[in-house]
Amino acid sequence: MARILIADDESKIRRLVCDFLRRNGHEPVEAGTGREALNLFNSDEKIDLFLLDIMLPEMDGWEICRQIRKSSSVPVILLTARSAEYDEIAGFEAGADDYITKPFSPTVLMKRIDVALRHSSATSSIGDNDIISLDGLVMDNEAHQVTINDDIIDLTIKEYNILQKLVSSRGRVYTREQLLDDIWGYDYVGDARNVDSHVARLRSKLGSWGTAHLKTIYGIGYKIEVN
Repeated sequence: MARILIADDESKIRRLVCDFLRRNGHEPVEAGTGREALNLFNSDEKIDLFLLDIMLPEMDGWEICRQIRKSSSVPVILLTARSAEYDEIAGFEAGADDYITKPFSPTVLMKRIDVALRHSSATSSIGDNDIISLDGLVMDNEAHQVTINDDIIDLTIKEYNILQKLVSSRGRVYTREQLLDDIWGYDYVGDARNVDSHVARLRSKLGSWGTAHLKTIYGIGYKIEVN
């Protein structure tokens, strides 16, 4: 059972989502405004996943996502009626792990939640001696922390998992479809643009290290290049 915070100013949507969460064995926590949602999240250390509407009163979902990414890698799924590509990219840049447009299928939403929770659990259970280093970058999988020349790099779960996948098999090219299957799961129903958005944000966060090592193989996918 997971404790899931659902933030939406439409009570009908909150009620619908909460009903499905309970039927699937989860415990929902509700918020109707952005400020309430952020306060609930900051005061409750047991939140396992955040379902977050973008257009909330008092504070929008993008800002909430940016705020929680300062201290937490909890999975965040955005729920929104805004379907433009710009809005989707803005959500990923704010630190969201997934993006679902309204109206949505509750069954599909539950699948997305299951995938996010499964990958979050797998990341937190990695062996405590698993440390990867490359040219100043160090991945400490026990602490779930990335540093470059001792500077901490804040990554979301998806960004961390992509980097770990690529660094662990440096020189190997992974297609977008392979990364979708490995990071999002075989039952993920999104498309390859999610991979591109996450890799672009990851490369930006890694700065000059990302420019030098995280390479796009056009028409195929991505790899970590060793100079």
